[in-house]
Amino acid sequence: MHNIDIDLVEMTLDVMKYAIHRITETDPKMNMPKSEAELKSLTGETITPKGIGGEKAFQLWKDVLVKATVPIDHPRHLAFVPASPTRAAVMFDLVTSASSIHGSYWLEGAGGIFCENEAMRWLVSLTGLPEGAFGVFTSGGTAANLSAIVTARDYWRSLDASNNQKRGLIITSSGAHSSVIAMAKVIDSDIVLIDTEEALEGNKLEQTIRNLYKEDRSRLFAVVATGGTTNAGIIDDLKGIAEVCESEKIWMHVDAAYGGGALVSNVTRPLFAGIEKADSITIDPHKWLFSPYDCGAILYKNPALAKKAHEQEGSYLEIFKDEGAKGFNPSDYQIQLTRRVRGLPLWFSLAMHGTDRYKQAIERGMELAQNAGKMIADLPHVELVRNPGLSCVLFRRIGWKTEDYRDWTFQNQRNGFALVAPTKWKKNGVVETVARFCFINPDTTEKDIEMILETMV
Repeated sequence: MHNIDIDLVEMTLDVMKYAIHRITETDPKMNMPKSEAELKSLTGETITPKGIGGEKAFQLWKDVLVKATVPIDHPRHLAFVPASPTRAAVMFDLVTSASSIHGSYWLEGAGGIFCENEAMRWLVSLTGLPEGAFGVFTSGGTAANLSAIVTARDYWRSLDASNNQKRGLIITSSGAHSSVIAMAKVIDSDIVLIDTEEALEGNKLEQTIRNLYKEDRSRLFAVVATGGTTNAGIIDDLKGIAEVCESEKIWMHVDAAYGGGALVSNVTRPLFAGIEKADSITIDPHKWLFSPYDCGAILYKNPALAKKAHEQEGSYLEIFKDEGAKGFNPSDYQIQLTRRVRGLPLWFSLAMHGTDRYKQAIERGMELAQNAGKMIADLPHVELVRNPGLSCVLFRRIGWKTEDYRDWTFQNQRNGFALVAPTKWKKNGVVETVARFCFINPDTTEKDIEMILETMV
């Protein structure tokens, strides 16, 4: 299977041509997913005893399968939190795969891990965490959040042996990312959601803690604040929350998976005041730092606590900790043992473009959000739900119901034009369906926004 032959060489050239076309493409197609039955009828059997051959398999990919996927970097893909990896990052993702590096231990992956650590130092510098803080790249925000909370719980249990018999408790806001609730289930912890339509304030957190039963207060080991909610770009009162966590001796985790990119900008950095007090922070470079999927990051104020929680033991792993293999081992600081060097594309893109270009690109996303807000305010058929938050804009089409938003979303996608999905917003206890823009791609234009809004007329 690994023998080099002329067919493989030709296939490599075909793959490189495809990659070059994809990287340099200026007018990507939006595409539309197909059902599994449709795809099966178009491809036939692809996994067979003798194989169908690389040429046919690759042709099926180009002619059928990739056309049933939505490119996350399309300039009119404004749903969810899209992504817009730089061409440099995409190109180096190919290099990362071709280099075949195991990124768990320094013994095997020193050069790649070194590059990741260079990028990580820059990330840490954005947060203002104290000297000694550091982190590792993960598969995304869910893995990063889970790694942080496992560390927090391990630290809490180390403080009092009786905590080992208790089911932990986490407090967060109703605006927190869905992964926070999911990870609480994974580690079998309870979670208290503070119902808030805007930022979670420190005084509301303090009151919630005071109102806990004594038994529940003894189980509380972490608070998860949000540095830019996925839905609306809202930043919690990080300074106030930090003061409460410090006073109550509770682990403070900040989920800035989406919003963390805004730390680069001098304009929005003050909105994150207090993040430097956090015990752990999640940032997803594959969201607003222009890396390919999948690249998240978890940062720790005290990495030694993470190492204590995550370091794995095994006779086959002992060599990695030998003096002769001494170095930074990323697997010691998060839940995964086996990992690829996900931070390499970010490192290369930062090295190639410089951090000033990143600042400009992120500020462009916020500029697009502000300009979209002004356009919406000037149009008679739409109105803002709230002022834009970071690069998110919530707005309503006057007179529309839930099904109207849904039909509009699918119609635009079927037309190969745009992907803009609805969401829910709660105001004064009333939940309504609204439309939402999330601007990540600096190639999106005001004309794109104007054309999308015209489809709502």
